[in-house]
Amino acid sequence: MKNNDKVISRIIVALSILVPIVVALMFVMPDSMKLEIGFINTKALPLLHAILNGCTAILLILALIFVKNKNIVLHKATMISAFILSSIFLVSYVLTHISTPETKFGGEGNIRYVYFFILISHIILSIPVLPLAMFAIYRGFTNDVIKHKKIVRFAWPIWFYVAVTGVLVYIFMAPYYSV
Repeated sequence: MKNNDKVISRIIVALSILVPIVVALMFVMPDSMKLEIGFINTKALPLLHAILNGCTAILLILALIFVKNKNIVLHKATMISAFILSSIFLVSYVLTHISTPETKFGGEGNIRYVYFFILISHIILSIPVLPLAMFAIYRGFTNDVIKHKKIVRFAWPIWFYVAVTGVLVYIFMAPYYSV
């Protein structure tokens, strides 16, 4: 492994550990410690999150189409755009959860099982998305096509699932958000 590879790999691994820890800590943060962010309507952010996730899913589909058609320039552009949208989502998601009280799902009956299956699988699969996406992007930009393809076999479907289920979680939760 080249020196540059070692440095990038360490950064990716560090972020891949740090980000889930920060996100997990948000969920145990008592409401009394939540920040007051007066200049942003944080109650409107869940809709923004759904839009960002939906756009990410669309970009991932477009990127797949572009690479299948051997249009690498558009493939790279759409993948970078998907990563940027996902990054904006992550920052906004953290901002939302450190500044607003938790909203609980109020559905009853079988819909609860469906919702919690989608939510739990979304949360679990969101953890590997960050390192997989970063390694895939890095391997793509270094033109290491063989390693890029090996990573993408796992990264793309997981990332796509997380993006789509992010929208579904919002749809399930929308009646319980007070805007």
